[in-house]
Amino acid sequence: MNTMQTNPQDILKTLSLSFEVFPPKKWEDFPGLYETLDELKGLHPEFISCTYGAGGSNSKKTAEIVSHIENELGIRSIAHLTCAALTEDKLLSTIENFKNAGIHSVLALRGDKPFDMSEEDFANRQYKHPSEIIPILKKAGFRVAAACYPEKHYEAPSTEEDLHWLKHKVEQGADALISQLFFDNDAFYRFMDAADQKGITVPVHAGIMPITSAKMINTTINLSGASIPKALSDLIATYGENPSDMRKAGIEYAARQINDLAEQGMHYVHIYTMNHSETAKEICGLIK
Repeated sequence: MNTMQTNPQDILKTLSLSFEVFPPKKWEDFPGLYETLDELKGLHPEFISCTYGAGGSNSKKTAEIVSHIENELGIRSIAHLTCAALTEDKLLSTIENFKNAGIHSVLALRGDKPFDMSEEDFANRQYKHPSEIIPILKKAGFRVAAACYPEKHYEAPSTEEDLHWLKHKVEQGADALISQLFFDNDAFYRFMDAADQKGITVPVHAGIMPITSAKMINTTINLSGASIPKALSDLIATYGENPSDMRKAGIEYAARQINDLAEQGMHYVHIYTMNHSETAKEICGLIK
């Protein structure tokens, strides 16, 4: 792994942070999200990304939020775009909507099968991989990011094959990578070494999610496939029954991850905020 031989405190000063938010399910919750975005702006992120509903159910909300971030708050923003249920017409109309909203960057993802989509339709979908839409997005003038998986995608038969397809996404035009969340930094470092050996040189943003309640852990594992190191398992066993202590311990664990990443020369960290600006602020307070 290529690490910078620099004083850790100097590295921390160069750490580039970004955040993820998601569209509320109810329109009446939007004012709360905009308050959250105002708070996140004060943390001076490199960018803020916004998720996209399966099958495009939240696409209009995503465009509205990303446009607000980009054009009202003056922060670079990234709109997630899942291709699992896209047709060519739907992709082109989404591109047009994004352009009209003043959106310049897209995170190209496969996405999960929508609940109302049959297994047969999912198997025969037009775009099976995000690498198929990346060139289209690039041609339309977008800066494009893609996802990477430090512990490999749960459907990949091997790490080697996962890295093969990751390099393919980069070769198709991905400008940067945002990682799936992880709790074991050593797994991320092994991934970075393997990616480097594969010739993947675009910036990689390490995905960090603070576990602020014990009930989060099972849902998070099911969605991400991330492994749980003993340190985090012990933390949950110790503090899981006390919500306030668990929240504090989870925030401190995330901050320790980020500090370690910075000390090892990793410059880019992407925090999955779950729309909680206070949590993001507390983490940032521990890494400055």
